[in-house]
Amino acid sequence: MKAFTEVRKQKPSGEVVLDKKMKTKSGSSYPVLITKDGKGYTAYVDGDKLATFRSERDAKKGIEQTMKDL
Repeated sequence: MKAFTEVRKQKPSGEVVLDKKMKTKSGSSYPVLITKDGKGYTAYVDGDKLATFRSERDAKKGIEQTMKDL
């Protein structure tokens, strides 16, 4: 059986489009990942799935809005 930390560290499937760190207003930075799969572009912030978008541009906008809210 897999431990929780092993499951948490697994990267999502699909082609990685964007993988970098972005800063919030407060100055802290979080890892950001956008992958392309069959349904569209999926955005992840700090390893948590944000949403699936139709385009890469929409995914970037969603991540930027989330970073503003943090």
